[in-house]
Amino acid sequence: MLQTVFGLPAHVLIVHAVVVLLPLGALGSIAAALRPRWRQRYAWPVLGVSLVGALSATAAKIAGENFQERLKQAGVDNELIQKHAALGAQLQNWALGFGAAVIVLFVAGRLADRERSADGPGVTKTWRRISVVVSVLVIALAVVTTVQTVRTGHSGSTAVWTGVGGK
Repeated sequence: MLQTVFGLPAHVLIVHAVVVLLPLGALGSIAAALRPRWRQRYAWPVLGVSLVGALSATAAKIAGENFQERLKQAGVDNELIQKHAALGAQLQNWALGFGAAVIVLFVAGRLADRERSADGPGVTKTWRRISVVVSVLVIALAVVTTVQTVRTGHSGSTAVWTGVGGK
């Protein structure tokens, strides 16, 4: 995998996609979960941002592992870096789960819309119920993923900046 970009570790550049796209995807998916009409209108942009954010978390983790190995070879390894790496691994899992849930939200939403248009005697409301359950799941995962993004980013900043500036 790509280890450097213009001489900088790829990890420090990729994380910017994560910290922007995951929370943005989380906000969009929460809005889509709460407003079924918005699911139809904004499905592709929200899905795109959410999935690119989730995949960026995976790319950042892989690049971070490469960067951590280079730091170890240079004799730099400490508890703060290890904590950041552990949080990054957790974030990747949450982000991928969030991305999968967003896909299910939009698929279930489409199928629920078809049920609505076929309303009548004998029409089950299975996809509408599934859509509601998935909406709750997406909201929960969006919140957890955003919180984990902040925690991971903060731990990375702490690992880099602790001891800088006279402390």
